[in-house]
Amino acid sequence: MVLFDSSISPLTHPAKLSSPLLLSSLSHRPLRYAVLGAGFAGLSVAWHLLKESPKDLNLHIDLYDEMGIGGGASGVSGGLLHPYSPKVKLLWRGVECWKECMKLLSIAEQAVSSEEDLVSLSGEFDQDFGGILDRRRFNAKNCLANCKIEIIDKNAAEKLVPHIHMPFNLAFYMPEAINVNSKYYLNALFLACQNIVKELSASGFGKKNLCLQKKSVNELCELEGEYDAVIICLGAKADLLPELAGKLPLRTCRGVILHLQLPDNIGEDYPDHGPSILSDAWLAIKGNRSLYLGSTWEWKSRNSSSNVSADEASDALQELLPKASAIYPGITSWSFAGARAGLRAMPPLTPHGSLPLLGCVNNILGNDLKCKYWLLGGLGSRGLLYHGWLGKLTAEAVLSCNEQIIPSELTSWKNKDSRP
Repeated sequence: MVLFDSSISPLTHPAKLSSPLLLSSLSHRPLRYAVLGAGFAGLSVAWHLLKESPKDLNLHIDLYDEMGIGGGASGVSGGLLHPYSPKVKLLWRGVECWKECMKLLSIAEQAVSSEEDLVSLSGEFDQDFGGILDRRRFNAKNCLANCKIEIIDKNAAEKLVPHIHMPFNLAFYMPEAINVNSKYYLNALFLACQNIVKELSASGFGKKNLCLQKKSVNELCELEGEYDAVIICLGAKADLLPELAGKLPLRTCRGVILHLQLPDNIGEDYPDHGPSILSDAWLAIKGNRSLYLGSTWEWKSRNSSSNVSADEASDALQELLPKASAIYPGITSWSFAGARAGLRAMPPLTPHGSLPLLGCVNNILGNDLKCKYWLLGGLGSRGLLYHGWLGKLTAEAVLSCNEQIIPSELTSWKNKDSRP
């Protein structure tokens, strides 16, 4: 069991690319990029393309997503952020992922100056949650290189969550882990992208443009000849593109997340500083009387709708509630308040764990292409953790037309039989 303190939010500031990009000779030629998908991966790529490109480069980016910002699996993510595996081991390149994610969270927070901004971004404001990050013990001055783990006993755990059940008198406590409101965050990151476009364009150097295209791309051939590069960040929908169908080593898995609330007639709130909990099921605490419970795993599903039927919600409740109550018995007093779902794109297992898929895919698509096609996919259930670092790597590779920037562990999938 892992106790996940989602209330402290260490934030850092973005650092500039240390090595020069190979674009100085192209600084006066306008470049056109298409980013497919407006979830964690797509928005990170868009931000880093704008941030890392030379200031005097004329750049136009079209961001395609028929569902809008965060309309897919990213927007329904539970938002629990930490760099560890279920066995509480640091994930491959976990430090880099944590660091770059912290930068983007800070950038998104800086872009949103008021509750009114959040309302305009997503149409509503969660007073319990308080915006992008859980702010119950928020301290923007805290910066750390990693997310540390403490081993605590039952007595220490019960001080954090009264009546918590610990079968082995042992829990792992992450005091710096973060609970992110994914939908708000994605909208705030898009706002940050819009802001940097205005800043760079006003500087008098190269002109930058970013346009959200709320429409789907059914075939990559629709974009051929229109763009210098296309970056595919479609998650599980990447396999629906006919040019890539059956060629990516991805498995799909639908996950349902339940929203529970504490009824008004129940007086014992969840503790003010109580952590979220990771166990056979996870609890993402969104306030004293609101939480998300997840998640189910329906392998081979092709259902990408975020809508959850009454029967699907009932099945999820029957599956998840016993798992959660085994650790936190008090959850049986909470009432069902809604459900949402997303379709994950799960990558294959490697010696380093389940790693996302990156790289140029022109060799998969065929010859005589006028455009460079890139893939950032297979983030699975770790999109929030991975998106900052992998989006930066992808943007650098695209801008420099150099796949060698990307670690070979993330491109080696192309050297194998890619059928799922």
